[in-house]
Amino acid sequence: MDDIIRDFQTYLTAERNVSEHTRVAYMGDLEEFVEFLQNNNFIKNQDGIAGVETETIRAYLGYLFRQKVKKVTVNRKISSLRSFYKYLIRSGKTKNNPAAMIQTSKTEKYMPNFLSVDEIFELLNAQMTGSMPGLRNLAMLELFYSSGLRLSELAGLNVMDLDFNQALVKVRGKGRKERIVPIGGQARLALQEYLAKTDEARKKKNADVFNSPLFLNTRGARITARSIARIVDEATKKSGIGRKISPHALRHTFATHLLNAGADLRSIQELLGHESLSTTQKYTAVNISRMMEIYDKAHPRAKN
Repeated sequence: MDDIIRDFQTYLTAERNVSEHTRVAYMGDLEEFVEFLQNNNFIKNQDGIAGVETETIRAYLGYLFRQKVKKVTVNRKISSLRSFYKYLIRSGKTKNNPAAMIQTSKTEKYMPNFLSVDEIFELLNAQMTGSMPGLRNLAMLELFYSSGLRLSELAGLNVMDLDFNQALVKVRGKGRKERIVPIGGQARLALQEYLAKTDEARKKKNADVFNSPLFLNTRGARITARSIARIVDEATKKSGIGRKISPHALRHTFATHLLNAGADLRSIQELLGHESLSTTQKYTAVNISRMMEIYDKAHPRAKN
């Protein structure tokens, strides 16, 4: 059974080309499922996981709901199991996918959290510059808002991904798919100041400047996503906007402001790197809410 799971992990990385985040999530879900099977004597032999039936997965879902696991998390676990058993069918280790008939639960519609134009300006204008960390933090925040990157995408950028002449950045998104995104003027200035500040330090390390990570920690190594999240948290406290936001809220802010300014959904989909337009359409709900708010305030016959 361990061999099957290792082979599946290799398949995810080498053939499916999934991101590190997705691979970790799939393998974690699979390990939890195996633990459930073992603890409840559903595995009778070494390759028992390949012979699991739909009723066993239903029992696992019942266990998850009793543990009050969120619906969105349960849905992801179902997706992980579907992918695993599809792989087993493809590799000839089983003939049936016991997760294929399992339906996912309807989840509450997620409304993106975003900042107003005034709030994002307060956030960006409140940041200190001068020192390397200060210039780096401002450049990260400006790039988040300017280009709508995911946290992992920002952390994974290299210097060579920037094209200042054309004001573009090459981004490696989910599934290692690449896309090209524009960089705004203020973000370009912040990035250039930051790179000028770190130029000597990069050369002293005898590193290939253009192939080196874009955003560095204080030791000169690539900054982690967790560290960036902490920086965003500290920046919001400093700005005084009065509420906590996540790095992803800056991506939502980017998309919402574009939509409010008249950008079409297809263009926003391309900029965000969404595979499906339906993923981008959640921003229309935010736009409609804002439109209704304006209507209620402005129209003489809007209220009873």
